[in-house]
Amino acid sequence: MADRRALAAALLALLTVAACGISPTDVEVRATPPVIEVPPPSKTIYLLKNGKLTLEPADVDSDTVSSLLTALFDASGLPLGDRDTALRGFTFERIEDSLNPIQRDEVQLPRTSTLTVFVRGEGTLSRLAKAQIVCTAQQDAAFEQVKIIHVYPENRPSKTEGRFICGELK
Repeated sequence: MADRRALAAALLALLTVAACGISPTDVEVRATPPVIEVPPPSKTIYLLKNGKLTLEPADVDSDTVSSLLTALFDASGLPLGDRDTALRGFTFERIEDSLNPIQRDEVQLPRTSTLTVFVRGEGTLSRLAKAQIVCTAQQDAAFEQVKIIHVYPENRPSKTEGRFICGELK
């Protein structure tokens, strides 16, 4: 008798699941699926026009920050017409990308990093020169801030110019 009750309960459960009252239908395509479009990589650098930053196309093979910064510093040796640069006398040395360490109680958000740019040259980097470097580098959204290290010739100690965000320098 217990076996019949168990069998009946199992059959009832099976019928309940199988006959939920909704009949299956064919798939209907109503619209195209949502797609996120990533903008093409930037191949532009910040130069100066009338003493203000202006975004200008750069002749580079790739959209890497290193090639954009190389083009930015190379522009100081080119005829720029009505544009100018505050980076004359300075050369681009290299970059280092360092992830900010995760803090113990930090909420896990998308990671961003600090880009360190090494610049060689005599003299002082003006605010506009720093803005050109930082704003060109921060076209890559992964870099939350840019740290500039001024490397002096003739074994003088390097100087940290600071950590910057493009919006602070504009």
